[in-house]
Amino acid sequence: MLISVYIPFLVSVALAVLAPPVARRLPPRPAAWALACAALVTAAGWAGSLALLAFTGVAQIPQIAAEGRWSASALRSEDPVYATVAAVSTLVLAVGVAALGVAAVRQGRHLVQARRECAELPGRTELAVLDDAVPRAFALPGAPGRIVVSRGMLRCLGAAEREALLAHERAHLRGRHHVFQSVWRLTAALNPLLRPVAVAGNFVLERWADEEAAERVGDRTVVAHAVGRAALASAGAPRSAALAVTGGAVPQRVRALLAPPPTRRSLPLLAGGLLLAICCASLANAASDSDRMLDSAQWALCAAHADTATAAPTGQDDDHGHGPDACCVGHDRPDPGEQHF
Repeated sequence: MLISVYIPFLVSVALAVLAPPVARRLPPRPAAWALACAALVTAAGWAGSLALLAFTGVAQIPQIAAEGRWSASALRSEDPVYATVAAVSTLVLAVGVAALGVAAVRQGRHLVQARRECAELPGRTELAVLDDAVPRAFALPGAPGRIVVSRGMLRCLGAAEREALLAHERAHLRGRHHVFQSVWRLTAALNPLLRPVAVAGNFVLERWADEEAAERVGDRTVVAHAVGRAALASAGAPRSAALAVTGGAVPQRVRALLAPPPTRRSLPLLAGGLLLAICCASLANAASDSDRMLDSAQWALCAAHADTATAAPTGQDDDHGHGPDACCVGHDRPDPGEQHF
């Protein structure tokens, strides 16, 4: 556990540094799925490692060990976790869980508000055109979702560019991109190291919608012009929290649309999968070691009680319920020859 419990932290750092540039070079759809899976696994590994460090450190406190009926000195000798490390781990985990709760409530409110806005929009078709001179275009998730475009935005675009814009927003709804956004926001709230992954994920979602719009329209240049003109037209307008054609890094998106479609690359995905497998295996190993150390510490206390009972008058410890049998009730004695991995 001394080493394996820290590996999920290193995986979080590696993901924060390597995932954004790698994801930008992959086809956007598999990149989005890879980032979502990586964020979920890494956030779980982060929280699990913090919990193990906090528990192991707290378990070495004599008063806690007395309540749990294990030997604090035996536990400390096997895997010492300093009180400072345990305190910091507890604090970081508590702050992360609180931030996760706040982010979950905020995401829930956003979804409820989006559904309410969908119901309040004029008409019952997928497209809702607002009589507004301010250029705006975005997709509202719902059941079903709606595409909202202002007349000001429609005036800024030609016929082919309008088709590209609508295809872009339909891709957001069809791919349920708001679910990906929620995953990245929640995992970044729990694990702050994943914030670069959330930013990269938002860019990948816009690229995903761009590529689907290009396939729909059949001309990547038209989609690039639509993205650029929509962004310029809405430069002074208030930004919406909803998925929009003007989201993400627009210059990079236009540059990608003017280039050939990205080719499929399996090596980065395989390397990322291997990294996540290492994260899961190290956490499982740390949890197994923690359980083994607790068993060993419990039997160390039982052995000490047995020695005391041998030296004390017969039945004295048993009358008070502190003999070796009382200490070891409900626990299987570990086999000395058993190996733990």
